[in-house]
Amino acid sequence: MWRIGVDIGGTFTDVAVIDEGGSAIGLAKTATTQDDFSRGVMEGLRDALRDQQVVPSEVSLLSHATTVVTNALLEEKGARAALVTTRGFRDVLELRRSARADLYDLFQDPPSVLIPRHRRLEVNERISARGEVVTALDSADAERIIEQLRAMDVEAVAITLLFSFLNDSHERALGNMIRAALPHLKVYLSCDILPEVQEFERTSTTAVCAYVGPLLHSYLHGLQEATQALGLPKLRVMGSAGGVVDVPEALRMPAAIVESGPAAGVMAARLMGRQTGRDTLLSFDMGGTTAKACLILDGKVETTAEYEVGGSGNQNRWLHGTGHAIRVPVVDLAEVSAGGGSIAWLDRAGALQVGPHSAGATPGPACYGRGGDQPTVTDANLVLGYLDAASLLGGQMDIDKEASIRALTDRIATPLGQTPREAAAAILRIVNHSMAEALRIVSVERGHDPRQFGLIAFGGAGPLHAAALAEELDMPEVIIPPVPGGFSALGLVGSDVRRDYAQTLYADLATLDPSEAEAIWQEMETDGRAMLEQTGIDTSRWSVARSAGLRYSRQAYELTVPYDGTEATRDGLDALARAFHDVHRQTYGHHNPDEPVHLMTLRLTVSGALPPLELRQDGTTGGNSLKGRRTVWFERTGEVDCAIHDRARMQPDETLTGPAVIESYDSTIVVPPGWIARNDDRGCICMERRT
Repeated sequence: MWRIGVDIGGTFTDVAVIDEGGSAIGLAKTATTQDDFSRGVMEGLRDALRDQQVVPSEVSLLSHATTVVTNALLEEKGARAALVTTRGFRDVLELRRSARADLYDLFQDPPSVLIPRHRRLEVNERISARGEVVTALDSADAERIIEQLRAMDVEAVAITLLFSFLNDSHERALGNMIRAALPHLKVYLSCDILPEVQEFERTSTTAVCAYVGPLLHSYLHGLQEATQALGLPKLRVMGSAGGVVDVPEALRMPAAIVESGPAAGVMAARLMGRQTGRDTLLSFDMGGTTAKACLILDGKVETTAEYEVGGSGNQNRWLHGTGHAIRVPVVDLAEVSAGGGSIAWLDRAGALQVGPHSAGATPGPACYGRGGDQPTVTDANLVLGYLDAASLLGGQMDIDKEASIRALTDRIATPLGQTPREAAAAILRIVNHSMAEALRIVSVERGHDPRQFGLIAFGGAGPLHAAALAEELDMPEVIIPPVPGGFSALGLVGSDVRRDYAQTLYADLATLDPSEAEAIWQEMETDGRAMLEQTGIDTSRWSVARSAGLRYSRQAYELTVPYDGTEATRDGLDALARAFHDVHRQTYGHHNPDEPVHLMTLRLTVSGALPPLELRQDGTTGGNSLKGRRTVWFERTGEVDCAIHDRARMQPDETLTGPAVIESYDSTIVVPPGWIARNDDRGCICMERRT
């Protein structure tokens, strides 16, 4: 049986095919079709099935990472949505928090509001902070709301009533009335989406679901029909927390798949780390438009619920006020606008900048010959000799090196009085520094020393820059996994089914009755087990993990701490408080064991493990891996005559001494002077610094 993972990137759509024995991995890459993502997905699937000679009936799993949600938010091209709130609270989305991205910029523009004020409606009702009904839901007012929604011709509606996480009766009653009167509308209730305290985050997350839900519904249903017409199994979708879900579950909570692509890459990195005996890694994923970094500690990946999409907030967990808040578990990663397609340009002061704008798939870098005339990171790598004009995608892609030289000369080199090679080297220094900052965010800013970690690098451009980044952070080892250019797609087929639940319970942890916490955890576990029953995964592969959102009494944000146990007890809650002090010290650099610990939210994760998957790639041909030589520029040595090797012909335990370049269908690995690279028996290239 085979598993297939499909990952849409900014430049390429990757389709990875792997047999469940793990002895064969196939990869198909097609250009991402921005006008209709599903068209590129189907082209890639047909190519992969044909090239690997896979019969659709032999496919046991089809998983997908989509950018539909993210793109709709970034481009502000979501559905026509409305918001219904308790009277007096229609402007919660606009008031936001007091956080500002730049404290000293008096003229900064606030983030856009997904739902304009004229489509934000108020209804007469009120639930108190104790969950008691203060003002009953006004049925006549609810009918007025329905008529307004009908006149507005909206596609979706978000309903967020005050304190519905304590008492959801009004919210559900209003939702049922709207569904009955306007059955074509997609209705999202905050008590289903996010039954937690913090009014703005709950409203924002529900509004995001309404804004992107109709688009995601149309896309996933259309894609599922097309894949099933090919005879493939039902589609699963990667969630932002690192687990796959069925299509109905993804549509129930669209905000939960906003970072599905990056999460898939991290899951693949964790799996490869386990299989190679490395459970402490920094994951680095560089594609065509962005670079992502994530910390893997003791084989575990941290998630965070403090996340903003559509701004710079995703670069730092403590930077707020730049995008749309979504309070759902997301793999805790740092992301910067640095990829192979990132455009180099000169600002008004004549200083060289790289990004955040990208050439994308169309027109792409200048060397692609698709009309692009602006220099990119890919053009710089080509001019410096790291890339070869005849090797990209196994030579299937026409590359115009002269176009890269012209773009660098006209836009960068001539204005700065440099040669094209000097301009290309400057571009790489800038982009490498930017990506190193992302690695520092997830390591140094989390209280970890990157020198104690290995760097696992993937993505189409990751292996090109990995050694330079490791040198900047003084990291001793770099691991390049099999098929790095499609590694995120492999993560899609190696991830478990997962669902996260949360429910606010505000209490002093020291005086909380354990039975009260146990009742809520049990209710969430019952829902989770019901979800897993729909997947067909054997119960022996189910697992349940409890955790809690905790904070000191005068703090505004909490930290999530795992609960060690299957039942809430007094001893267990006391141990949870002690663990919080340790996590607080690790995260912020200080703690106060004498300060009371307050419980904010009970959390629970259920997962169903798929049969284990072995990631390995044997060489396809034997013989000498040396395929030629060319001139390559390195920071340490300048131009040198460099050996070029074919990764597919490298034998197990074959060792290369830098400088060297290793080429394959989906990526190019640069081994600088002072490094050695060894091919292990799994097809991983392990690089170590010697000088």
